[in-house]
Order: sequence, then structure tokens, then C-alpha cells
Amino acid sequence: MSPSLRTYFYRVLLPHGKIKMGFLRMLVERDHSVRMRLESQTDGAVLSLITLPAWFNALNDLRLKLFRRHIQPQDQAGFLRDMGIMLESGVPMMEALKTLVEDDSGHQGVSEIAKRVHTDLISGMRVPQSFARHPDVFPETVRNLAEIGDQSGSLPQMLLESAAHIERLIDIRRDIKTALIYPTMVFVTIIGVGFFWLYYVVPNMAQLFKQLQAKLPPLTKWLIAVSDALVQYILFFSVLFVLAIVGLIWLYKNFPRFKSACHSMLHSLPIARTLSTSSGMAFITEHLALLVRAGLDFMTSLEVLANATTDQYYRQRLLRVRDAVARGEGIGVSMRRVGGFPAMAVRMISVGEESGSLNKQLDRLAAEYRKRLDVVVTSLGEIIKPALILIAGGFFIFLIVALLLPIYDLVRQSVSHSLGGG
Repeated sequence: MSPSLRTYFYRVLLPHGKIKMGFLRMLVERDHSVRMRLESQTDGAVLSLITLPAWFNALNDLRLKLFRRHIQPQDQAGFLRDMGIMLESGVPMMEALKTLVEDDSGHQGVSEIAKRVHTDLISGMRVPQSFARHPDVFPETVRNLAEIGDQSGSLPQMLLESAAHIERLIDIRRDIKTALIYPTMVFVTIIGVGFFWLYYVVPNMAQLFKQLQAKLPPLTKWLIAVSDALVQYILFFSVLFVLAIVGLIWLYKNFPRFKSACHSMLHSLPIARTLSTSSGMAFITEHLALLVRAGLDFMTSLEVLANATTDQYYRQRLLRVRDAVARGEGIGVSMRRVGGFPAMAVRMISVGEESGSLNKQLDRLAAEYRKRLDVVVTSLGEIIKPALILIAGGFFIFLIVALLLPIYDLVRQSVSHSLGGG
């Protein structure tokens, strides 16, 4: 019989005569093991031990999933680093976890992770099993490293490697967000100002033109028609806009082909292609270097890497590379045949395979692409600024011209009428 995670309700008669009741979750083969553990921990006698049904476990897991606080990547890295340092210093596993659970320095996320792992280990799980129970906290890469460390006796080193890995990924994601903040803010500002003009300024100007019986050019008539439609059907357009955004998000999350098409489009657009390639290759080389250095074989490393990669453009190619490696091809040759990977990366990986220095080559590539991503992020704002200024300037010139032409005609007519009257 293989061990299974079960939940028990117990009643124990303590030595001083009181009865203790509660719930206990353990990974056991037989209920007798639970009875022995309770008696050894409490020095009492078990009066009753009831195995709760499986649906109770499922319901409890759902409750915890819904109401537990969201764990941030910084908390993940902090937990792994603190655990690695304490274990490397000789602190016992359970004592290290208790220290983090009781830590009152304000790192609630670290304490929450430690509490989950501590509860799992008390129930009889190993560290890799506990990590596997919390995929929302521990990525697949970290779970694989924990398994390697547990089997090889190098768990502290693997935890420290995992912490450094997550911290580098945090830096990559932060750089990408930094690159997108400026264009996003400018784009939203343009839309907001344009909406204000169409909803408020243009209708007032149209009313003025109507009162003065101005002769309007086709461009102004078209702009006023658009403004009138926006004002009249504002609720309809608002609902349509929200539904479009929600629909696109739903398609992106539920249809892999749509998601893949979006990522492929990003890899084909001029500016987005540079950012996508730099961030994607920084992510890929970082993961692959870590997994190969930890001792995972190429097949498993590529499988883990493909599952961890959110960029569908690279994920599909990594899966095809994995299939080619399974047929006996080298990683570099497979990447070159599949296509989509930078030539420099493919060449360096091929050289690393041939010379037996793949670990070093991947480390160099990871460092190089992190530097390239930093350069892209730094220069991206300067690259996008002129384009955004041109777009914003063109939009407002269009509005001003469309509204100034009738005013110019009114002034010209007024001057002509004054001169004629004089």
C-alpha cells in the first residue's frame, strides 16, 4: 500500500485527565501510524480516530486556495534563500521552518510559505513532495532542483541556486515592465485626451457653428458626426469596449492558437521583436543554464524549460527541439533546424556541446542576454518617444485643423462683410 495524504479527527485522553480534540493531516500507509504518533506526541491515549472522506480534503484544499494570500516572487526568493542559508549553517530543517514561521520582521509571504511547508513535513512528506503540492508558490524549475538536492544531499545549495534564479527572473520581469510603462502611459493619455475632445469640446464647437450658420468642410462634418455618435451611444460604445477587452483576454487565456498568434505577431513587429527576443532568450538561457548545471539531462531540461516558458513562440520551438534531441540530435543542431533562435546563441551552444563546456557557454549566454535586455530597456524609451510624439501630434493637428477651418471661414466672411458694408 502506497502512502496517501489523509485527514483525521482525533480525541486523545491526556495524562492529567483532559481530552484533546483536533484535526491531523498525515501522509501514511496505515491508520495505526497516526495513532502511534499522537500517543508519542501527547503521552496520552487515543480515544477515537476518524478518517475523514476524500471530499473533505478536496474542500479544504479549495478553501485554502481561495482564501490564502497571493505569494509574490520576492517572497519565494526570500524563503528559499533563508532556508538555504540556515540549512547550510547546520540548522535542522524543522527548526529552520519554525524560525521563518515565527519571524515577525514583516515578511508575511515568507512566513506563509514556511507555514505551508512545515505543515506538509509534519504530515510525513519530503521537501520535494511539499514543493510539488504548491505549484503556485514553487515553479517547476525550483521543484526539479529541490528533487535533485534531496536525492543528492545538496538541498541547501539547490535552494540557494533557486533563490538566485528567481531573483534574476524578477529583474528580467521588472526590466520588461519598466520598458512598457512609458509607452503605455503616453498611449492612455492620448486616448483620454482624444475622448475628452470628442465628447466635450467638439459638441460645443458644433453648437457654435450651428448658431453662426457656418459653412463646414467635409472633414469637420465627419468629425462632428463621429462626436455625435460617441455622445449619443456612449453607453453602447463603453460596453462594447469592455466586452472587446474581456473577449480578447478570454481568447488569450483559453485558446492556445490565439495566444500563439499574439506572441508570433510580437516577434514580427519591429520594436516588439527586439524586446521579445531579448527577454525570451534571457529567460531561456537562464533556465537552461541552471537546469544543466544542476545535473538534469537535456531531455528533462528542455521539457521543464518549455513548460516554464510563457512565450508561445519559443515554447513551440523548444518542444520541437526536445523532440529532435529525443531522436539523437544535438541541441545546437536542433535549434538551427527548428529556427527562431539567434544565430549567436545557437553557435555558442553547439560549441559548448562539442567541447563539453555547455554549462559555461549557457552561463555566458544568460549573462549576455541579461545585459542586452538592460540595454534594450534603457534605449527603448528613446526609440519609442519620437513615434509616440508623431502619433500624438498628428492626432491633435487633425483635430485642430478640422475645427479651425470653419473658424477661419467665419472670420474671413466677417471681415469681407465688414469691408463690404463700409
